[in-house]
Amino acid sequence: MWCCSAVARAQDTSDVEAVRRMVSLSEVVVRSDLNVPRFLQRIKNDTSYYKAFKNLHILGYTARNFIELYDKKGRSDASLTSVTRQHVAGGCRTMEVLEEKVTGDFYDRKRQYNYYTAQLYDAFFFTRGRICGETNIVAGSEHNIAGKKGLDKNKEQLKMLFFRPGQKIPGIPFMGNKLDVFDESIAKHYNFAIDTSDLNGHPCYVFRIERRPDLTSSERGDIVFDNITTWFDQKTMEIVGRNYDMSYKAGVYDFDVHMQVEMTKVGEYVVPAVLRYRGNWHLMFKGRERGVFTARLSDFRLPK
Repeated sequence: MWCCSAVARAQDTSDVEAVRRMVSLSEVVVRSDLNVPRFLQRIKNDTSYYKAFKNLHILGYTARNFIELYDKKGRSDASLTSVTRQHVAGGCRTMEVLEEKVTGDFYDRKRQYNYYTAQLYDAFFFTRGRICGETNIVAGSEHNIAGKKGLDKNKEQLKMLFFRPGQKIPGIPFMGNKLDVFDESIAKHYNFAIDTSDLNGHPCYVFRIERRPDLTSSERGDIVFDNITTWFDQKTMEIVGRNYDMSYKAGVYDFDVHMQVEMTKVGEYVVPAVLRYRGNWHLMFKGRERGVFTARLSDFRLPK
């Protein structure tokens, strides 16, 4: 076990060192004396982003939800606009629907979702029934697809992609290690940069991973992320915001997805406040879906 751990640490350090040599730094960052290898290592091993979403399992909050699906001409096929309230008491959480407006065939006759995009939104922000015994502890709660099938497996893979972008995800055909932006064979296809900027009043370090514009079509097929931009609070190094742009074609499936996440702080807890999504994707036998959604979370209540 010690031997395997030592090899893993050596590989981890090697990956970060390879990326460090590719990173461009703004003059402000150079003058700030930022420890770049430590900064990159922190990003590679970050779990605070995942923890921010786990914090939603122990807090009360109001969510303003908007989901809309479109046909190939950009016309609305179906939509959901709602306001929900999560209540937390006695170590359990429940959800109350305060308002809801639905158009088109958003639901079937059994009030099940007709759209995969809606099912994935539900997995992130809706609570079904009474859920008890959850915590916001990250250690030991790694995502695992073992024993999962169908939508449950897809949800788990999405969460792995969402919470740990750049990490290899098992069970997704034709991708291999193309998600691991720190792997030297993949990193060479990207430009890496660290700069400074403000986001919602927070002085931040901004880390950008952008697809190189000079890639050949063959090289373009070796990567999934077009851009990942993350804002880190300069004082606390907490993630304040993150944008993703992803696209990939594999024959049996393809997708072009864009997401934006903004964080806020409630007491000691960092939580997502706004999440925006725009996506166009196709899975064999499931048809193509084009949609957007926005989640706006507010009125947080601390656990008692």
